[in-house]
Order: sequence, then structure tokens, then C-alpha cells
Amino acid sequence: MSAEAADREAATSSRPCTPPQTSWFEFLLEEALLEQHLQKPSPDPPPVQLIVQFLEQASKPSVNEQNQVQPPPDNKRNRILKLLALKVAAHLKWDLDVLEKSLSVPVLNMLLNELLCISKVPPGTKHVDVDLSSLPPTTAMAILLYNRWAIRTIVQSSFPVKQVKPGPPQLNVMNQMQQEKELTENILKVLKEQAADSILVLEGALKLNKDLYVHTIRTLDLLAMEPGMVNGETESSTAGLKISAEEIQCQVCYDLGAIYFQQGSTNAAVHENAKEKFFKTKELIAKNGSSSPHFTIDEERLAGYCQACGVLTSSDVDASQQATPYSQIHSCMKSGNYQDLVKIFLEDNLTLSLPVQFRQSVLRELFQKAQQGNDALDEVCFKVCVCNTVCDVLQGRTIDIQFCQLFLKPSKEKIDFLLEVCSRSINLENASEALKRKMAAFLKNLCLGLEDLQLVFMISSHELFIKLLKDDERKLLIDQMRKRSPRINLCTKPVTSFYDIPASASVNIGQLEHQLILSVDPWRIRQILIELHGMTSERQFWTISNKWEVPNVYGNVILGIKDNLTRDLVYILMAKGLHCCAIKDFVHAKQLFAACLELVTEFSPKLRQVMLNEMLLLDIYTHEAGAGVSGERPPSDLISRVRGYLEMRVPDIPLRQVIAEECVAFLLNWRENEYLTMQVPLPLVQTNPYVKLGQLLAATCKELPGPKESRRTAKDLWEVVVQICSVSNQHKRGNDGRVSLIKHRESTLGIMYRSELLSFIKKLREDIVNDIAAEHISIWPSSIPNLQSVDFEAVAVTVKELVSYALTINANNHFWLIIQADIYFATNQYSAALHYYLQAGAVCSDFFNKMVPPDVYTDQVIKRMIKCCSLLNCHTQVAILCQFLREVDYKTAFKALQEQNSHDAMDSYYEYIWDVTILEYLTYLHHKRGETDKRQIAIKAIGQTELNASNPEEVLQLAAQRRKKKFLQAMAKLYF
Repeated sequence: MSAEAADREAATSSRPCTPPQTSWFEFLLEEALLEQHLQKPSPDPPPVQLIVQFLEQASKPSVNEQNQVQPPPDNKRNRILKLLALKVAAHLKWDLDVLEKSLSVPVLNMLLNELLCISKVPPGTKHVDVDLSSLPPTTAMAILLYNRWAIRTIVQSSFPVKQVKPGPPQLNVMNQMQQEKELTENILKVLKEQAADSILVLEGALKLNKDLYVHTIRTLDLLAMEPGMVNGETESSTAGLKISAEEIQCQVCYDLGAIYFQQGSTNAAVHENAKEKFFKTKELIAKNGSSSPHFTIDEERLAGYCQACGVLTSSDVDASQQATPYSQIHSCMKSGNYQDLVKIFLEDNLTLSLPVQFRQSVLRELFQKAQQGNDALDEVCFKVCVCNTVCDVLQGRTIDIQFCQLFLKPSKEKIDFLLEVCSRSINLENASEALKRKMAAFLKNLCLGLEDLQLVFMISSHELFIKLLKDDERKLLIDQMRKRSPRINLCTKPVTSFYDIPASASVNIGQLEHQLILSVDPWRIRQILIELHGMTSERQFWTISNKWEVPNVYGNVILGIKDNLTRDLVYILMAKGLHCCAIKDFVHAKQLFAACLELVTEFSPKLRQVMLNEMLLLDIYTHEAGAGVSGERPPSDLISRVRGYLEMRVPDIPLRQVIAEECVAFLLNWRENEYLTMQVPLPLVQTNPYVKLGQLLAATCKELPGPKESRRTAKDLWEVVVQICSVSNQHKRGNDGRVSLIKHRESTLGIMYRSELLSFIKKLREDIVNDIAAEHISIWPSSIPNLQSVDFEAVAVTVKELVSYALTINANNHFWLIIQADIYFATNQYSAALHYYLQAGAVCSDFFNKMVPPDVYTDQVIKRMIKCCSLLNCHTQVAILCQFLREVDYKTAFKALQEQNSHDAMDSYYEYIWDVTILEYLTYLHHKRGETDKRQIAIKAIGQTELNASNPEEVLQLAAQRRKKKFLQAMAKLYF
């Protein structure tokens, strides 16, 4: 043998080999092998797979000499295989939770029937006719196990199950799946027919009050012996695994409670039985614990059942149940006490204990009752909707379209109630600034949306409005209202001189420091500092408040001032000015900055330029919050100063990044595209990433209106953004010595970080963002050369944040709503996706009263809506949406209508179908299934004269449009 061959053989023999999986037939050949296999820490194959293999082999049909299929023979091989399956289940201690999770209904049914057979229960015997107390303990336990599984399976089958996505179609696999499905349905049918008997058996088991025993591997071995060798040991009370009476009662009570609760959907009185059983289970758990070696009960699920029973039953419940908002709301809905219902919602606006989905479901139920003819509920619907809307505002969610519909005709009473809800939903003393700004913005937008000036005055003169909005903000709002209507005359609260505190030489240092913290008058601040420095020269008074923050780039320069008084004064004036700017108190900010500029001009050119830069930023903010809101262009000198700042080349001047960012955003917002694309100096573009990004955005927007959209600038912008969202792949060695591929989410491959890009884009207003919305998707390149370097997770996060921001600017832009829906669709949130697809159609069609433009509901959008409905098991909705396509998709529609497990209104939707072919198929389908009532509904729908094929095309189109409108409005009420 050559040296090379010897090395190869040595290398091969040194490799660790995976032990081969033990085959099922090996357990037939060696009796002790099964127990050895099950004792392994991770046996392969696992126990449940062994059960399937043993029973599958034992139930294989045979073929006789005439080539006829015969049932499985009752021979020694098959009996041993069934016994092996029972032994594996005994090893698992007959834990139904484990068995149900891993075994199909037919396999588990076969296993438990074998257990009944080996436990000497005669086949065909009705369990309800058997006296459990007279049976051997193992036999009684086998009957108990079977009937527990029966009702658990019935309960489990009532829950909707997400269908597994099928793989490539294979005929034999599909046939096998279909056979198993039919077999499962047949077993369920039998179990449901025998459900009453199973319940009686379990109710009888609760009266046994004695310990029972379940078969173990040892007892099963004894039963398999010859009858003369057993000596009656398996019949004694000590044989098998002991299950105490308390454990049996606890588990049986829980299972009975579940079946009673499930039956309560058709018979409300049964909920009382469910409640009794669940509370009994709770008592037993409190006494014995929730987990034992033989069973486990999900305490969270049990608590949910108890709470639901407490709500659904009319009898007295304990104080803890009655105290929950859920039970109170349910009680109010049942009794019609809507005044208390509104009160509960109003109180919850402070505590926020009710989930938003529950709030919306209550509102939908109220709307349904109102539509059924109860006009008195219209006011209740409005009040609950207002409570929900204010809650949404405070939690940063978008305002629901239902509020806009109910508020189309505002009145004094509606405004009064809305203001009451706003006042009671926010505690101004403890509320955060962010919460106050959200409420203030809501009230401002409400004023701007009202046409009746008396209603506007009601809001603007309300105490909450005055507290939330500062004097300057109220004045700006009133100016906007005056421009809209010159006759408006709203009173404003005069600015009080609260900070005009007289100084005295006798006050102590603490009082002066307190005045210094409160004052925003620059001359008063100067006077206080002079007095303080006259009292002591050891203190640094710029440190007395931790709220005084100056950027580090400025702090180093200011703290380098040698004179203590001047240093304190400059630092405090700048810190207070920046704080006023942050809270939009621009008037005081300007006074403080002006005083600081005057002071530093005397001794520091560097700080003078810093203050000029800050005053430029302040003027930008002032214009954007004031005249800019109404669309008034900024004065030319402000635009010149912005340009001058960007072109400034003074050395050693500390610069804040936010100023450059705001300057570029300012030029973009006011369409200074000519300057950004043609006049901006080239060195500035190369050194300032914000200028480069602004130039690319401006150039792209500038070329959009042209007859031929140029792709050159769009391609440059595309490449820059792709670089920002790309990652640098570096091989680094971890602590454990292994080489790992590290992805840097904030990579420096691009001109700026991804977070900085997001921050910059969020400074752009609606007019500029509208120019680069998704409708211009054709200008972007169709491929990415270096695809593997792009961090797609970062791209997804960026798109989500940008779309969310865009919708805060304009919640009625249907293109952005479609993108938001596509994001939810891509992340498998199908209900939310349908919500936004429908909202996109609603905003551009006057809530579907007009035709939805075809560029909004394209075939791609309709197909995604179809897929959403299909995955939500709303198959009738799928069939109706198939009509919306340019070419009706009959294949998908027919396949959907064949589904019997549909979670929508089914035949109630037939009135929205206008395609005669689909209606004819429905008629045939219901006739085939023997569903007479549904067939009549389909015949009634097809018999309407306006659907007659002989009608003119205009009539048929009108009939289709009318049904489209009604269907989409019905869908909107369902998903909004």
C-alpha cells in the first residue's frame, strides 16, 4: 500500500460516524431492545415516531392469491407490533398532551382502541353503560383515557388551524393526505355523535373518588403472556402506575370544562357547567399544585377560561372577576347600560388597560347594532369612537377613518364631549412633554379642519387648549385661521410678565439661584449673576442646573473663557436659548441668543460666528413653524444666509452637524433646486454629505416633471442610498477562537450612517416627499450589481420608518398606503395588510362611493388582497375579489368556493357577486352538497334582472360597480 493510500485510509477511519437509525423490525427480533432504546437520552427514532411505525406496519392490508386486498391479518407479528406501540405510550406515561401534539387523530384513535382491547373492554360496548367502580383499576383508567381524548379532540377540532403550505404536487402524497383527511373527518363525526356519552362517563369518573392505575411496560408484558402464567397480577389494585383520585378529578374537571365551554356557543346555559368545572379545577390546583408526574394544566389558559366564564354567566361572580373592565363592559353591553360603558372607556384612557383590538371590537359591535335600526346607539357609537381616537392620539397611532366619518358634521355637543374626553385623558401635572405635544397637535389639526368659526372658538378658548399651546403657537394658529377667513376674531390670552422678579441685595444665594433657573430674561440673568459673583467667587454657577446643556463642540470653547462671570453668562444664555428653541419658544430663544451675540462680539470672533450660526438655525425653525406652515416662502435674505452658511470656509469654527442638515433640508423644502444642482460649489459637495444627498434629491425632483424622465441622476441617488444600506463584511475572530462573519449595521461604506439618512429625510415636508413617492418607481435601476453587500434587513427597517413618517405627513396618500400594506403583506400580517389596501381605495374614492382608480387597485394589488383573504380562510371574499381582476380568475374562485371551512360571512356575500359563471358554479356546488338553503340564495342572486346577459353593456357595468361598492364598504367595516 502506498503512503498516500495509507494516509487516506487513516483519515477516513478517524472520522466520527453517525450511528445508523434503529429500524422498526429490529425491535421484533430482540425483545429487550425497546426498553434499552427508550432509556437513551435522545433516542433515534424518537418514541412517537416508533408508535407511528409500529401501528403503520400492524395495519398494513395484505393481498391474497387472487390479488385482492384483505384487512390486516390477526397474526403474532401484528399483535407484537401493537403491543410495542402500547409499550412506547406507557413509557410516555400516557401523556395526552405529548401524544396529541405528535400523533394524528387516526393513529391516536387506533392506539387507544388497542389499549381498550388489551384492557379487556369488549369491543362494541357502550362505555356509558359500564359501571367504572366495578372494573379493575387499569380497565377503568383505559376507558377514562379514551373518553378524555374524545372530548379533547372535539374541542381541538373547533379551533381554526392554519393550513400548511403544500410543497410540489406529488400524486401519491396528495392521495395519502386526502385519505388521512377523510379518515380524520369520519373519526371526528363518530366522536361528536358519542360526545354526550363521553361526557357522562367523565362525570361518572368524578364520583369514583378512588385511585386508579394505568398500564406500564411491565403490566403490558404480563398481559401478553399466556393466561395461565399471569396469576391475576394485572387485575390487582397494585398493578401499573398509580394515579391519585385528586389528579384524576383535576384533569377530568378541566377537560369537561373545555367541552362545556365549547358547547356554550350554541347553548349559553352550558357556560354555567363550564364555570363550575373550571373553578373546581382552580381549587384543586391551589390545593395540590398545577403539575404532577402524570399531567400538566396550562394555568394561563385556565385563568382565561375562568375570566371568560365569569363574563358570560349571569350569576354572581367573585369580586376579582367583577372588577375587571372586560366583565363590566360585557355586562353593560348585555343590559344596554351604554352610559356606564362610555364611562369605562373614558376612565381607561388614563389607565390604558384595554387592548386596542378589544376597543375596536366593541365599537364594531355597537355599529352593527346601530345599523340594525337602533338609532339611539348613534350617539353611543360617536362617544366610544371619540374615546378610542383620543387613546390612539396619545399612543401615537393614526386616527381611524371612522372618526373622520362621524365628525363630518360637527356640532356643539360633539365638540363639548370631545374636549371633555381630551381633558380627562391626560393628567397635565404628570404627563410627559411628548404626550402634551401629541394632544396639542391633535387639537390644532382639529381647529384647522373646522369651518364653523364658533366651533373653532370653543376649542381655542378651552382651558386645556390654553395650557397645552403656548402664546406664540396660539397666535400662529390664529394667523392661519385669519388668512383662511378674514372675519375670524378669536381672543388670545395676554403674555404675563411672570419672570419679572425684583432683585434685592438681602436675598440669599439659594433664592438667587432659583430665580436664575426660572428666568429667561437675558438682562435679569445678567443682573442675578453679578449679584451672585459679588457674594462668592468660588462657585461655578453654570453647573447649578443639570438641564443646562450645551453641545460639546461649543462647551470646550465657552469653558475656556478666563473671566468667571463672562463664562457663566455666555454658557447660561446659550443653554437657555437652546432649551427655548427645543420647546419651540422662539421669541425668548431669539432674545437670549441676541444678548449672547452682543456679549461675545466684544472678545471672541469664534463665538460670534457660533452665535450667528445658531441664530440662523433659530430663524429657520421660526419660519418653518410660522409662515412656512401656510406655504409662505421665506424672505430672500434668509435663503442667502443659508447659502452663505453652507459655503462658509472660516477655519477653527466649531460646527454642529444639525445646522448643515437643517440648511440642506430648508433649501429642498423651498425648492431651491437650481442652487443645489447648478450653483453649489463642487468642494462643498465633496466634503459635506448632506449637501451631496440634497443635490441628488433636488436633481431627481427637478427632472421628474420632464416629458422623458432622466435616469442619470436617479441612478446616482440610488447608488448613494444603496451604499448607505450596505454592510462591510469583515472576518473577525471571536472569543472562542472561531472565525465569524460580522455585519456592521452602521457601516461607513456610504456617505453617512443609515440613522443619519432617516433623520435627514424626516426633516423634509410633504411637497418635496410627494415628488419621490412610489409612483415614480420606473426611474430607479432594475438591478443592484453588488447584491450580496446590501443589508436587506437595514433596507426593510429604513423603508418601514420612512413610510410611517410619510403617513404622518399625509395619511391620505394612496401610494404610501399601498406601500404600507405591501410591507405588512411581506411580513405575513395579512389582516393589517388588508386594512391598508382598503384604506388606500377608500381615500381616493370617497369611501368607495366613486370608482377606485385602476392605477390604485392594479391586478397585483387585487392578487395580494386575494392571497391575504385566502390565508385568513375568508374564501368567499377570495371568490368575489377574483371578479375585480381584468380577466376573472375562475380557477382560484372555484377552488376557494370548494372550501367548506370558511371564516367569513359565506352565503351572505352572494349578493355582491355579479359574474354569472361564478353564481352558476355556486348553484351547482350547493346542489351537489345537498345545501338547499344556500342554493336558493345563489339562485336568487343569479335571477336578478340587471345581471341578464342580454342587457346592454352599460347596465352590466353599472350592476358590477354597485356590487363592488357595497362589497368594499362591507370589507372596510370589517377590517377598519
